[in-house]
Amino acid sequence: MVVQRKPQNMMVHKMTMGFMLILSCLGFLAPVRQAHLQSATIADLSFQNMDFAMNLYKKISNYHDENIFFSPLSISTSFAALLMASDGDTYKEILKGLNLEKLEQADQPELIPTLFQRLHENITQDESLDQGMALFMRQQFEIENVLKDQLKTFFYADLKSVDFADTKGSISFINEFINNKTRGKVPEMISTLDAATYLMLIDTIFFQGSWQKPFNPNFTRNAPFYIDNYNIVQVPMMFLEDKFYSMKDIQLGAKVLKLPYQEGVSMLILLPNAGVDYTVVDDGITSQRFLSWIQKLQKTKLEVHMPKFKMEESYSLQNILPDMGMISIFSNSANLTKLTKKVGLKVSEVLHKAVIEVDEIGTTAAAATAIGITPYSLPRTFTVNRPFFFFIYHEATNCLLFMGRVIDPSKN
Repeated sequence: MVVQRKPQNMMVHKMTMGFMLILSCLGFLAPVRQAHLQSATIADLSFQNMDFAMNLYKKISNYHDENIFFSPLSISTSFAALLMASDGDTYKEILKGLNLEKLEQADQPELIPTLFQRLHENITQDESLDQGMALFMRQQFEIENVLKDQLKTFFYADLKSVDFADTKGSISFINEFINNKTRGKVPEMISTLDAATYLMLIDTIFFQGSWQKPFNPNFTRNAPFYIDNYNIVQVPMMFLEDKFYSMKDIQLGAKVLKLPYQEGVSMLILLPNAGVDYTVVDDGITSQRFLSWIQKLQKTKLEVHMPKFKMEESYSLQNILPDMGMISIFSNSANLTKLTKKVGLKVSEVLHKAVIEVDEIGTTAAAATAIGITPYSLPRTFTVNRPFFFFIYHEATNCLLFMGRVIDPSKN
């Protein structure tokens, strides 16, 4: 996210703040320990984050009919940190855009950041899942001490001093940080940098998960994947026969399959029925429906055929978030006075990059009503050979870590 200085009088000096949300991989999670806050409250945050994820997905899908992959948790966490730097209308717009209005309590101003802190503690028990934040600051630029303490306390942010005037050195330094945090999955996030940059906020998520029931690579065969009625591609299709949790959403016209990882994280596959357009299905995806799928799952014996795939997706969210009500932060009316009172700043760019790889061993990725939804005994075969959706979530908190749509698994 790049923040520029707002015009004041006739001054033309420019300040920028980079804000990048990077998603890389996924890993095992240890059992969740008891949070200091009630679990229901953390569950509320997960639900609101999930609602935000569904809203953001629909905005992204309006732009194209291709593969989609992003980390709603990385994005919401980063903007929750930015929420603490904002005030006035900017604060209200971010709060509403993140769907966090219901959680705000006037007498507990630190409730929302505390919930993010507790959620972070819950989902990062195992070192295989890592979420981190860093604030790179221009030398001699001072942010408010209160905000500095809050970022460290609630978001475990590293504060680093950078000479942005040395653009080549800054790019190398920041990319090295991202490369390390994503374990080599995002080696080069930025290639250019404005020498006038003052701040860059970076959030990373890494998760590497192994299936509880891995697919046997010896059974993987090339098979057709039907992108639509006219386009067919050959993809490596994995195979596994075992007992799985599944259900059917009759009203939506889709089937659901749960593929659990080793510790506390699962992938949920949403496969539209044959003949049902995926665009009709994605219009019906909501957080309440997602929870209904989880609640209605039943165990049955299945032959699962699923494609291997890799995706690397990048988004300029400054073109999307205004449609979700976050407007002023990208304009000259931005209110970031809790960040610093010395200059006027606005956000000019928000970059999000997500990488995922799904194979026989597991996954490496850098994230409204139950009416008509009934469990059923699936046919013997669950064949994922047409466009589908997937969700990677932390089971104990129902926190949605990543979500995506696969239109063509042959595209990297």
